[in-house]
This record gives sequence, structure tokens and C-alpha cells, in this order.
Amino acid sequence: MIVGILKERKNPPDKRVVFSPDKLQELKIRFPSVSIKVESSDIRIFSDLDYKNAGFEVVNDLSDCEILLGVKEIPIEALISNKKYFFFSHTIKKQLHNRKLLQAILEKNIELFDHETIVKENGVRLIGFGRYAGIVGTYNGFRTIGLKNNSFHLPKASILANQNALIEQLQKIKLPPLKIVLTGSGKVAFGAKEMLDAMHIKQVSVSEYLEENFTESVFCIIDVLDYNKRKDGKVLDIYDFYNHPEAYESNFFRFAKVTDFFIAGHFFGDGSPILFSKENAKDPENKIRFIADISCDIDGPIASTIRSSTIENPIYGYDPITEKEVNFSDENAIVVMAVDNLPCELPKDASEGFGEMFLENVIPAFFDGDKNGILSRAKITENGKLTPRFSYLQEYVDGI
Repeated sequence: MIVGILKERKNPPDKRVVFSPDKLQELKIRFPSVSIKVESSDIRIFSDLDYKNAGFEVVNDLSDCEILLGVKEIPIEALISNKKYFFFSHTIKKQLHNRKLLQAILEKNIELFDHETIVKENGVRLIGFGRYAGIVGTYNGFRTIGLKNNSFHLPKASILANQNALIEQLQKIKLPPLKIVLTGSGKVAFGAKEMLDAMHIKQVSVSEYLEENFTESVFCIIDVLDYNKRKDGKVLDIYDFYNHPEAYESNFFRFAKVTDFFIAGHFFGDGSPILFSKENAKDPENKIRFIADISCDIDGPIASTIRSSTIENPIYGYDPITEKEVNFSDENAIVVMAVDNLPCELPKDASEGFGEMFLENVIPAFFDGDKNGILSRAKITENGKLTPRFSYLQEYVDGI
């Protein structure tokens, strides 16, 4: 089996890679029958020389590789027919801008495995960059506060070496007493919590957060049943919410009334209630002034997230009265950080962590007959057709 590590070709440039040189060495030790080639790249966080020094062949042509590993979408003209590809295709939610990509994958008889579809039997994702999105998004959120209040100045995350460097910067700043609410229970939220803990910000319970005042900054982590409630008043379990989201309505505004800084690290599923509505944003009792929307669902559960922002220009303002974008320095603005590719700002750490997950959860499936169904669940296309699991994409492919 010959595995190729792809050069990232999407713009803006992405420095991440599926495997660092060290993780590739570990892969080779554990599975010595695998041959590995690395496509030459002048933008990757690890240089061609790093891979050569680790003992790997760096080439300009991967056409003899059976399996090709990348991070972001592959340009259609760069796709090689009859290969197995792993990358984030951004097609499984019927994203219109990538319809032609999926059509080309089918035409070229490519087997597509989307990183997002590599899941356990219960649907829990096994690999991803979520932790790093949480880490960088939280840092950027505090940077936003400093810029808005002109109280401290943090450098951009993208010019710092790693998570430790981000933490060192955050530990230097002096915060006013802030109430910080963090939504979510997955890798994004836990990445955010790592940063809050590193800043020695005190975590408090939901009841403490809602009812008490503090002379120091505090944070509270809330999950779906904290910020949603059944319309009929029944109190059931989290599985009822997942199975019947239409039976629920948002209960988040009780947090908005006491929150200064909202870090959004939740997953927003189809049919889930709007979390923070335009009416909530207008309400005089709303205290939220800063939002780090790591989840970044446009025109979704958080009214102020009207567009994604960029690493270059990560911050904008939302005027709750006009419902329009304004300069973030505007007196009435809710200040929004909604970068949708946050892990790109921490490419070394993100690549090392991703490779570790891929080595543990995916590579063994090629050697154990896929006994846990990892590959079969993840495969979107085969023999020029959609697999049964992803047949719901047929109308999307057909342009209907």
C-alpha cells in the first residue's frame, strides 16, 4: 500500500497537513509494509527537508499512490482518477459551492472518505481539528476584548508558535471581572476550557453563574439542556432533545442577561431552536458585548453571526437595532469574532494532533479488515456512485 501526503492547494493557503514527519515515522514503525510519499510543498508548516530528514521521499507526482491524504478540498483539476482520497470535502451538508467537486469525484471513479464522516458506530466523530478551533477561538475572543476596550494588545495567534505561546500571552493580560459563558460539550468546548483554565479563570456552576455576582472573572460551561427547554415543560434527557429538537425552545436568554463574553463551541443540529435571536440581541436586558463564535453557523443560532470573518480581519461589529454590520468600535456594537478556519492559525499543533488521531483511529482499519466499520461508514463514493449511507446526496449531485 502506497500512501501519498498531498500538497494543500486551496486559497487562502493552509499550512496544515494530515501527518507531521514524526507521526509518519511512527506510522512506518507500526505498519512497516506501508510505503509513504510526500508531495513537495512550499507552504506546509513542515518543510520538504523536514520530511526528507525523517526518511521520506518527497516528490512532485503522487499518481502511483493508492491512498491520498489531504486536509482541505482538492481542486477538480488536481484530482487523480481511481484513487482513494481523504480530505474535508464540505459536501455532506449539500454545500452548493462544492457540488461540482463531488460530481467530478464520481466521474473520476474516486473513493472519497471525508474526515468529517469518520465516526464511531454511534456517530461520534473520531478525528478533527475541533480542539484547536476552541483553543484559537478563545484566544481570539480575548484579543477582541482588548482591541475593543483598548485595554491590552495581544498579537495575532497566527504569528505565535504554538498553544503554549498563546497561553503565555493570555497570562500577561489583566482582565476586568467578566462573566463568560461557554456552550458545548465536545472537542471545541474542551479546547476553549483548556485556555480558560490556563488563565486561572474560575469555573462556576449554572446556578452560581445565574444568581451570584463576582469580583473576579468566572466562566460557566452549559450544554443543550441548560440553554433549551421543552415547550410543554417536561424535563427529559438529552436524547429526547436530539430526537425531538422541534419540541424545544431556547432558554439561553437567562444567560444573556448576566453574560459579558459568550464563547460558542456548541454543535447546532438541524431543527434545533435558535439560540440567541435578533429579538434577544435587541432586548435591553441583554448584556452580551463580545461573542467568539467558534461554531460559526451563518444566519443560524446566533443572530449576530451574519458572516464568517477571516484570519486577516477576524472581527466585526453587529448593531442589534439595525441588524446590520458596523465597525466593531461602534458604541452600540456587539463585537463578533467568527473566523471559520481557526485551526489554520495553529498549524503545527493542529497537524500533530490530527495525525495522532488519524494514526490511532483510521490507519489500523486498512490492516484489520475494517473490523469496526470505520472505513465503510466514512466512504461517500465508490464505483462512480454514492454509497447507500450517502444516497441522500443524489439530488444535490444531480442539481435538483
